[in-house]
Amino acid sequence: MRIMALLVPKVLPPRVILVLQLLLPMAALSKASLDVHYYDQACSRAEEIILETVENATRYDPKVSARLLRMFFHDCFIRGCDASLLLDSTPGNKAEKDGPPNISVRAFYVIDEAKAKLEAACAGTISCADIVAIAARDAVTTTGGPYWEVLKGRKDGRVSRASETVNLPAPTFNVTQLIQSFAERGLGLKDLVALSGAHTLGFSHCSSFEVRLSNFSSTHDTDPSMNPLFVEELRKKCPKPNRGRNAGQFLDGTSSAFDNDYYKKLIAGKGVFGSDQALFSDYRTRWLVESFAKDQGLFFREFAASMVKLGNVGAKEIGEVRKKCGIVN
Repeated sequence: MRIMALLVPKVLPPRVILVLQLLLPMAALSKASLDVHYYDQACSRAEEIILETVENATRYDPKVSARLLRMFFHDCFIRGCDASLLLDSTPGNKAEKDGPPNISVRAFYVIDEAKAKLEAACAGTISCADIVAIAARDAVTTTGGPYWEVLKGRKDGRVSRASETVNLPAPTFNVTQLIQSFAERGLGLKDLVALSGAHTLGFSHCSSFEVRLSNFSSTHDTDPSMNPLFVEELRKKCPKPNRGRNAGQFLDGTSSAFDNDYYKKLIAGKGVFGSDQALFSDYRTRWLVESFAKDQGLFFREFAASMVKLGNVGAKEIGEVRKKCGIVN
């Protein structure tokens, strides 16, 4: 509550006050008693092993950081932070990782490599869900972002359904839809804007934003919230009908560094996704975008706090620790 009070301007419209009153008291969906020191005795080198694995992977592929961070989000937003996203499909079940929004999720091999090392060091101890949470933190810190202590003690889920991935926030969502999606997971307005800052890392293929570039509506050919010069830039990168399969756009101007450039781009009308640009267009979230664009330290503190909160969503204290992250025991 203290952090939100720091962010609120001196004068707010009544509707903004109402939204904050509704969202702030919401508790996280999970009541799991996770602990920073959960593995101190059972596997003291766990975080060191995961960090080494993430660092090694990013040396060979700079896209790994963004992919690990996205993996954490997509896992927690479906059945909670239980590594259900890591489970492979079977003949009788199409799993989350094969749902349409997750086809482009990559870097599962990094989690598998870390798991193999941890099984060798302390078998049957570190859950895949905790590996994903720690790796997401390391993906941020290795690209210049903030550090936070990861709460641990999650157990791995045994259910994964591709059909449930329709519940992920879409890049076309407006702010009302985003607020509802986050609130269903016990996350408030500040969490929504801070966690959206994860888009400071990463890349999008044309298919996720080209609807904004032509035939946008009955009255506008392009999304009117976009900078016209940015529209032309994106059209050149996503030509029709002969664009390459890897054509697309980085989500901010410093895509390999975790910083607050994402918010500066929104103010300039250069948000790649409609859901990103909506954060600046809507009065309920604009002041937070402006605050984070102005003060990177503030963004870092709020992002770290929201990541801890996200990591508790749906966390399971009772369940299994998978031997291999792609299959149940």
